[in-house]
Amino acid sequence: MKSYCREMNNCFAKRKPSGKMKKVLVYTLILLLSAPMLVQGQSRKYISQFNFFQSYYNPGLTAYEGSALRGFVRNQWSGFEGAPRTMFFSAELDFGEMKGEEDPALMGKNAASLNLLFDEYGAFRETSLVLGYASRIRLTEKHNLRLGAGVSYTNVKLDGTSMTVEQQNDELLGQYIGGFSDMQIIDFNVGLALTHEKYYLSYAMHQVNGGGFSSGDEFMDGRPVNYIVQAGYREAISDKVAVIGNFFYRNQEDLPDNVEFNLKALLMDKLWLGAGHRVDYANNLQLGFLLKRVKVGYVYEFPTNGSYLLPGNTHEFMAIFSLFRTNERKHAKEVLIW
Repeated sequence: MKSYCREMNNCFAKRKPSGKMKKVLVYTLILLLSAPMLVQGQSRKYISQFNFFQSYYNPGLTAYEGSALRGFVRNQWSGFEGAPRTMFFSAELDFGEMKGEEDPALMGKNAASLNLLFDEYGAFRETSLVLGYASRIRLTEKHNLRLGAGVSYTNVKLDGTSMTVEQQNDELLGQYIGGFSDMQIIDFNVGLALTHEKYYLSYAMHQVNGGGFSSGDEFMDGRPVNYIVQAGYREAISDKVAVIGNFFYRNQEDLPDNVEFNLKALLMDKLWLGAGHRVDYANNLQLGFLLKRVKVGYVYEFPTNGSYLLPGNTHEFMAIFSLFRTNERKHAKEVLIW
């Protein structure tokens, strides 16, 4: 096994055993596949509400929606021991907004962010800290070109007492059986984005150095570069209804391409309802509310038919607190969420 695929695409055949045999197979598979594996050390983090966490994927989109505190909790394959769990927190500051500029989203020039992610999968615990910075160039009356860069520090801990038989027999991991090890990695993210009040298009690269700067116990052999494309469009249909669509694409050489999109309707600037699809993997249903300064959302995700996924479903909760502006329209055509 050369890489870890969080969704286990193509990891087992379509034939479904029944009864007790099926239960044994399911638990065996999740134990075998719940590590990032190993030689390559891949762990793909999914966020169904990716449109609310644009700056995590692209530092150029830092504070695109203004200064805010953001966070989410995601429990994948709910109900299975050793299943992935992810927690995320970020703080984004738009310097123009802090200075009181009339339209900082368009007129502001600089922004910064702090991102903290904790991911738990099988015998591995990963903590990642990313510092991001973005600068904007005004192209037209309504368009900005945003450029960003980020420095990431990642600490990966391995619990050698929780490894599966497959991992224990691995040439690289076998030497850590029964003990505790950790590895530190420093890398870089870069991104650029074309933004408008109604739409955006962005491109980013994660782990530009391929995990080349590392220390500690080297139980992973590098971290391949990720190439990420994001796009979105939103439109106010009336003063009570707006529609929003978002697209996401991610490429990594040793894993299948990750393609997903979602579509939402915002009603009366208070409630949104939506649905999303991760190609060949899962569908999801979305629900959220806007308060004066807070956005809260929930996603219920379930595997598609024939996607070879475990039967457990995924729950994802997110919250965003706006630091300087309220969730109210400044003009009739403004849309308050992505």
